Parts: sequence; C-alpha cells; structure tokens
Amino acid sequence: MIITFNAVPRSLTVFLLLFVAAIGLASEKKEWVKLTDCAYVAADYNDGDSFRVKAGTNEFVVRLYFVDAPETNLRYPERTREQSEYFGVTLDEAMKAGAEARETARELLRGPFVVWTRWSSASGRGRETRFYGIVEINGKDLAEMLVSKGLARTKGVAVNGPSGEKSKTRLEKLRQLEDEAKARRVGVWAHSVQSEGDKPAK
Repeated sequence: MIITFNAVPRSLTVFLLLFVAAIGLASEKKEWVKLTDCAYVAADYNDGDSFRVKAGTNEFVVRLYFVDAPETNLRYPERTREQSEYFGVTLDEAMKAGAEARETARELLRGPFVVWTRWSSASGRGRETRFYGIVEINGKDLAEMLVSKGLARTKGVAVNGPSGEKSKTRLEKLRQLEDEAKARRVGVWAHSVQSEGDKPAK
C-alpha cells in the first residue's frame, strides 16, 4: 500500500518535514579542527591565498577564508582582469602583486603554523580539492597580514571563527586593514590609480 501525505494527519506531516530538515542541517554543520605544527609544501600552483600544507602525515591544499590575493598569471584572464580593476592597476602590476603575495606567504610560513579547518571544500578549477581554512602564525592571522601588506583584498567565503568570533566582526576588521593599506599605498596599492572615492563596493 502506498501512503501519500494526504493520508497522513497534518500535524504528523509537519513533524516529518521538520525532522527531515533538522537532519539536513545537522549533516551540514561542521566542527572546527585545529591542526598544529603544519608545514608549507612547495608546489607550482601555490599562491598567496591557496597553498599546499603538510599536517602530520597528511598533505592537502588550504584556501584562506575571507581574502583573495591577486593571481600570478593569466590562466583565468577574466579573474585576473577583475582583480586588476578592483585594485586600479594594470594586469602586469596585478600579477606582480600576486607573485609578491605568494612569496610573502611562503616566507611567513617557513616555520610551524596552525591551520583551523572545517574540511569545507573550496571550489576551484584545479584537479585537487582545496579546503577552506584559517592559518595562524604565532597567534597572528595570515589573512590579516596579507591584507595589511596590500597583497590581498577582503573577499571570499566568510565564517564564524573557531573562537566564536562572528564573521561580520572579522570582515569589518579586514576592511579596515584594507583601507589602511590603501591609504599607506603599500603592496599592490602603491600602483593604484584609484582615488579614495573610486573603490568598488565590497
């Protein structure tokens, strides 16, 4: 016998729908995992906001939450062009800044560091799955360091932090750091032709 929702009492139908929704939400909830003593792994595709790391015996690619560093090449020309327009620089200047961001990240990650991740997949065009994460070096956030140096912008996936910090709070801090980097004309902002009022909305 086939039972349809029409044959089930309305209160039971509502309960079943809520139960199914709760199961779906529970399956989507991911807890933070702290990986200590991580090491940077050299790879051709590493850049400022996405790079290979080793944690214990495992290796994976981490993609930073909250920020976007310039591309280092024209593999995805539309993306590089959009970044150059945002920063108000030429394509060449944007790619040079991307190379500087990559080298800065590599230098900052020469020693052991911490990766916080929820193992959420970061969609990309590469063959290997990337996972979103927050990287800390001696208690300092890598994303904030890159933005302060004018080597990344506030853009991308946001999430409430492992300490309970709201994503809105982190975004506000990063935007302030970005505005300060632009005012100091450091990193890619040193070549920007934008005036203070020309900056695209985030």
